[in-house]
Amino acid sequence: MHADETAGTQRTRLFVYNGGFLTQRRVRRMLNLSGYDIRIGLPREGDVVGVWGNSPTAHRGLAIAARHNAPVLRVEDSFLRSLHPGRVGEPPLGLLLDRSGVHFDPAQPSDLETLLATHPLDDTALLNRARYGIERVRELHLSKYSAVDPTLPPPDPGYVLVVDQADNDASVTASKADYARFREMLVMAQEENPGARILIKTHPETAAGYRGGYFSDQDLSDRVSIISTPISPWSLLDGAVGVYTLSSQFGFEAILAGHKPRVFGQPFYAGWGLTQDEEHFPRRQRNLTRAQLFAAAMILYPSWYDPYRDRLCELETVLDTLETQTRAWRQDHKGWTASGMRLWKRKHLQQMFGREKKIRFTSGPPDSSDRPHMVWANHARDAENAVRIEDGFLRSRGLGANLVPPLSLATDDLGIYYDPTRPSRLEELVAKRETLRPDQELRAERLLAQIVSDQLSKYNTGGTPPDLPEGHRILVPGQVHDDASILLGTTTVRTNNDLLRATREANPNAILIYKPHPDVEAGLREGEIEDEGLADIIASNTDPAALLAQVHEVWTMTSLLGFEALLRGVRVTTLGAPFYAGWGLTQDLGTVPARRGARPSLHGLVHAALIDYPRYLDPVTGQPCPVEVAIQRLTEGYERKGGPALRLLSKLQGTFATNAHLWRRR
Repeated sequence: MHADETAGTQRTRLFVYNGGFLTQRRVRRMLNLSGYDIRIGLPREGDVVGVWGNSPTAHRGLAIAARHNAPVLRVEDSFLRSLHPGRVGEPPLGLLLDRSGVHFDPAQPSDLETLLATHPLDDTALLNRARYGIERVRELHLSKYSAVDPTLPPPDPGYVLVVDQADNDASVTASKADYARFREMLVMAQEENPGARILIKTHPETAAGYRGGYFSDQDLSDRVSIISTPISPWSLLDGAVGVYTLSSQFGFEAILAGHKPRVFGQPFYAGWGLTQDEEHFPRRQRNLTRAQLFAAAMILYPSWYDPYRDRLCELETVLDTLETQTRAWRQDHKGWTASGMRLWKRKHLQQMFGREKKIRFTSGPPDSSDRPHMVWANHARDAENAVRIEDGFLRSRGLGANLVPPLSLATDDLGIYYDPTRPSRLEELVAKRETLRPDQELRAERLLAQIVSDQLSKYNTGGTPPDLPEGHRILVPGQVHDDASILLGTTTVRTNNDLLRATREANPNAILIYKPHPDVEAGLREGEIEDEGLADIIASNTDPAALLAQVHEVWTMTSLLGFEALLRGVRVTTLGAPFYAGWGLTQDLGTVPARRGARPSLHGLVHAALIDYPRYLDPVTGQPCPVEVAIQRLTEGYERKGGPALRLLSKLQGTFATNAHLWRRR
C-alpha cells in the first residue's frame, strides 16, 4: 500500500512521547499504513496515545492518557522481527499494535489473549496457513532475530535447555521475576532431569554484548554449561529432551517444535494446555492446538510490512522476505574471496554478495582463508571447494554480453546447472521438490502464472514475431556454439545446423521457426547457421515469450528457451542434457544423467529453478529480494544500472563486435 492508497483508511491521530516513534522511519511508516498519524502535543477527544510496550518511557504516555482520558495503543516488535536486534539499527518487518495491553504482561488481557480466548480459530484455510507457516519457520530456521547459522552443529542430543533472558527485560518484569526465579528454574531443571546435561541458552542481545543476562559463569558446573554461539534455535530444540523458560519467545518456538516447555513466568503462550505452567491462569480456560496458537499470534495479531512494495502484507510475504534475507546473510556473513570474475561484473557482485563484508578479488583460489571462495562458473572446471556463480534464469532487461547487470545470480557448491557431467545443487533441489506442500505448490503456481501473463524471459529483449504460416509450428532456438552448456551437455547434435537437420528429419512436414541467439544477432558471439534454407522462418530479433505463444513444440539442444516453453505448456524435445531434461517433463533424445530419477511436477521444477536456486537483487531498494519482487521489477521495466563507464564500454563493444572477446576479458 502506497501513501496515496491510505487516503481511504480511517485516520487516527497518535500522540507519542518517545523519540523512537519520530526517528524510526519504518515504525512511522507502518503506523501510517495502519491508519495512525503520529503527532506531538496533547490528545483531544478521538485521539490515541502511543507507547512502546512497557518501555522505560511508557509511563509518560500512560500518564497523559490517564489525564486526558485517551485510549492507549501499545506498540511492540513482532515475533519475527529482523535478522539482527533493533539495537543494531535494523528496522522491523512487523509490529504488534494492541489497544488493550501488552502480550507479555498478564496484568490485563491483551488483544492477543482475547484472540486466543474467544476467537473460534476453526477456519480450515486459516489453520492450514498456520500449519504451513510453522513448517516454513522451522525449515528456514527463523526466529525473532534470524541471523543464525543452521550449519553450526548443535551439541549431542539428550540435553535440557534452560533459557536465559536479557537483564531487566520488560517481559521478565511483567512476570514479577528476578535473579532468584531464574536460579530456581535452573535448580528444578536439574532436579527433574537427573543425570541430564543442562545447557543455558544465552539471549542474542547478551551474546552480542548489548545487555546482560540472568545467568553467569557462577552457575556452571560439571552438568551445567552455557551455549552462546549463533546456533539455530530449531537445531537446539531438535536435540533437547526438555525446555525451561520464564517468558522467552523461545518457549513459543519450543511449542512449535513439538515440546511442552516448563514455564515459570506468564507469557502469552502459557495457560492454553501447551505448556507445563508454574503459574495459574484463571482467565485462560481453553485448550488450543499449536496451529491455533500460531494462527492467532502470527497471522491474526501482527501488522506485517513488505519493504519492497512499501505496504502492509500477509505473513507469507514476510516469510518470503526473511527467506531471502537469511539466505543472503548465511552465505555472505563470513565474506567471500572470488576469482575468474570479469572486471565489469565486480561492482555488481559486491552489491549482491558483499553486503556483509567486501569481496576480496584474487587471481586464483587463496592458499588459505576463513572465507568461502567463489568462481565464475566457466572458469571453475578445475576449482575444487569453490562455489560456482552463474546468471539466473530471470536475468535482466538486456544481454549480459552487452554488459547489462543481472537481477539474479545462481550459486552452486556442487557443480553448475548447465554441466550434466557432474551433480549440481540444482539437481538436488529439483529432486527434493518431487513433492511439494500445498503452500509451496500454490507459490510456484502463482509464480508461473505471473511469468506467463507478463511474458517474461531470461533477457526480456526482442520485438514482435513475424507472421507465421499455418501448420504444425516447431520453434528451434539457436545457441552460441562455444557456450559451456553445448560443450558439456551435448553429444551427437552440437551445432545449430545439426539441430535444424535433426528436427527436420524427425518432422518433415512441420513449419520450422529458427530463432537466432540474441548474442549472435548482436554480433557478440559465434553461432550463425550455414544454410538458412534449413528453416521455414528465421525469427530474428524476436521476443521469445511472444514466439512461444504461437508454436506447438520446441526442439532444442540445451537452450533455456526449452524451460521457458515448459512454463507455457509447450511440448519440449531435447537433444542435449539441459537442467530441465531427464525429469519426465520433456522428450529426451540426448543422453541425460541416470541420476535424474525423480519425477517432479512442473511446479516442483519451477520451485527449484526459480525460488530455491538463484538469488535476486532488487534494483529499487538495493536489497536481496524474493523472486516475486524481481518479476515485478522486470515487468515494470526497472533494471540494474551499470554506470556511465560501463555504458560507454558497452557501446564500444557493440561498435567493435568482431573483437568482443577483448572487451569481455575478466
